[in-house]
Amino acid sequence: MKRYHIYVTGKEGIFDPAGEQSKKALANLGFTGVDEVSIGKFIELDVEDSVSEDDVRSMCDKLLANPVIEDYRIEA
Repeated sequence: MKRYHIYVTGKEGIFDPAGEQSKKALANLGFTGVDEVSIGKFIELDVEDSVSEDDVRSMCDKLLANPVIEDYRIEA
């Protein structure tokens, strides 16, 4: 059994409405000095030994991330 950690983040320049709302909420709660908030996804994937990192990359490209607006990083 292998485990992969996949970190999905918005591409540079893509509007992040959840991040923007979180930034406003933090300001409303009195937290100052927050310049930017980015909201992403963390995926933990347990796979059989026969599944390669290229297979996991294909899973990300086809389902787990939206390559048009998101970047992702895979850690074995």
